[in-house]
Order: sequence, then C-alpha cells, then structure tokens
Amino acid sequence: MTPPPARSARQRRLDSLHRLENDVDAWVATADADGGLPHLVPLSFVWDGATLLLATPAESRTGRNLRTTGRARLGIGPTRDVVLVEGTVEAVPPADLPEEDAEIFEAKTGFDPRRLATPYLYFRVHPQRVQAWREADEPDGRELMRDGEWLAAD
Repeated sequence: MTPPPARSARQRRLDSLHRLENDVDAWVATADADGGLPHLVPLSFVWDGATLLLATPAESRTGRNLRTTGRARLGIGPTRDVVLVEGTVEAVPPADLPEEDAEIFEAKTGFDPRRLATPYLYFRVHPQRVQAWREADEPDGRELMRDGEWLAAD
C-alpha cells in the first residue's frame, strides 16, 4: 500500500485540530521533578480550542507529577498519524472547574470525576509545542506550534 503524499503544513494543522476535537484518549507522559523514569498512562481529554482538559486521581503518580513539574507530553492518534503535544499544566480542583466544562468533559469522556469516591483533579494542558506526522515522508515540517504559537496559517 502506497502512503498518501506528504501534507502541507496547513493541512497538517487542520488534520491535527480535527484529531484534537474528535479523539477522546491520549497517552500522557510525565516524570517526577528528580528526573525519574517517565510515567505513561492513557487518559481521556477534551479540547476547547486552546487547551486540553484531563482528569486523574490527585494522588496517582501522574497527578503528583503534573502538580510537581507542571509539564506533560501527550501522544494522540495512532503511530502512523500522530499528534504530539508538549505543554504546561495547571491543576484545577473539581470545585473550581466551571460547571459547563465539567459537563462537556463528562459528555465526551463518559465519566464524571466529581462523582467518584477517589479524589480527582482536573488538569489543563496549555500546548507549547505541537508536532504531527503520518509517514516517513512527513518528518520535515512536523512542528506546527512553537512557544504556544501556531506556525502554519489557518
């Protein structure tokens, strides 16, 4: 099977935004402040057009790492059509999350962390770098966002 031709930066951005808007799950990589082993978990997310909203138990390794370092890396999509997001993270207690955001999160992901016995935190990921590629012909130009600014035009 012949892969499709390499996409333009504009098309790659549009495809990446489509994945952010429509996918539900991401692989989330974190590490502790001491540079320990990376920790990788699948988490559901919601994209609001500017940030990704995640939720995980407050005292899980991922929750602790996100609070301590304020950084995460997410892989969204299959390996042959991946969007990588590196970003800064802010913890949001459930009581501080706007009701509308919590309802959108529940509708998309199928669960409401506010109703669980285990204390959860929401985390807003503010993308600082976004990369995307499908095949071996797309590594050049894979960087779509740098320092929180999109590089490709709408």
